[in-house]
Amino acid sequence: MFKKTGYLAGVLSLGVILAACGGNDETGDNENGNGEAEHNWRFTVEETQGQVQYVYAQEFAELVEEKSDGAINIDVFEFGALGSEVDQVEQLQQGIVEFAIISPGFTGTLVPEGNIFALQFLFDDDQELNQQVLNESEAINTHLAQKYEEQSIMPLAFWTEGAMQWTGSSAIQSPADFAGFQMRTQESPLILRSYEAYGANPTAMSWSELYTGLQQGAVDGQENPLFFIEDAGFHEVQDHLTISNHNMYVTMTTVNTDFYNDLDEETQSIIDEAIEEMRDRSFEIQEEQNGEALELIENATDTPTDVYELSEDEREEFRELASEARDYFRENGGDDAEMILDMLMEEIEEAQGN
Repeated sequence: MFKKTGYLAGVLSLGVILAACGGNDETGDNENGNGEAEHNWRFTVEETQGQVQYVYAQEFAELVEEKSDGAINIDVFEFGALGSEVDQVEQLQQGIVEFAIISPGFTGTLVPEGNIFALQFLFDDDQELNQQVLNESEAINTHLAQKYEEQSIMPLAFWTEGAMQWTGSSAIQSPADFAGFQMRTQESPLILRSYEAYGANPTAMSWSELYTGLQQGAVDGQENPLFFIEDAGFHEVQDHLTISNHNMYVTMTTVNTDFYNDLDEETQSIIDEAIEEMRDRSFEIQEEQNGEALELIENATDTPTDVYELSEDEREEFRELASEARDYFRENGGDDAEMILDMLMEEIEEAQGN
């Protein structure tokens, strides 16, 4: 199912000098007509070819190539090509790669405030409204982003890959169904805490091990957007899918802080313009893939899956328990956790009111 990395090539030159980190500027004399880009950068993602992050990264690379008249080539590396999710974060910090799509759930120990996206039933059910909040939020784009920049990770955009849903070896329709349930999560203390509030036994596990873990019963269930569940084949080894919309999978397009700050203004503008153009496109990509994935799961007669959508009353039962994690986050989510959470909640309420 999963393939090797894909590459995008540029052919012309740009009359600016780009300062690259870690010696990644591999070619510098393409004025001689050798057909090579002047600058080669690396972009690593947490997903594989055809999935939302990979499609996003490819289209971003194409925009940068076009805007630079071919002087900038960005090679996109799918998940696993350069290591685990944690490896990819470290490579970005060290400047081994210039760009990365990183999920805050994999940086919870690095930037505790980033665990805010693990809080369930915090955002609205309307994913378009949620994306608006991610685009405009001062709490996220100023205060939280600054925390990442201090760790050599500069967030360029926060965006949603769609609503999170549950799959399980048994049905999940109420908190009682989580009793003794081995729930796979990302390596985030707050995600673990959230599932403990439901009575589950959360277990951190890389998604590269997850299919086998579900198949062999090492874990009983997991959470992901629908496109990921279908493409990774988790529905093949899980009998139940719950449309819970308990959260959304927030990710961020990032660049190494020193690398970006060392670029000249013209080159920074190329990156910034491409990021802005990808905001609406990122939402379209996830919306298309999640819609198609649900149809494929429902029509997969060889691996039938019972699909159940939580009622509002059932969601409210989960919501009451999930609220406990907010107090935990305020106390344990970093120095500015309370300020960031309270500001974000106000911004969400304002967006809902409008």
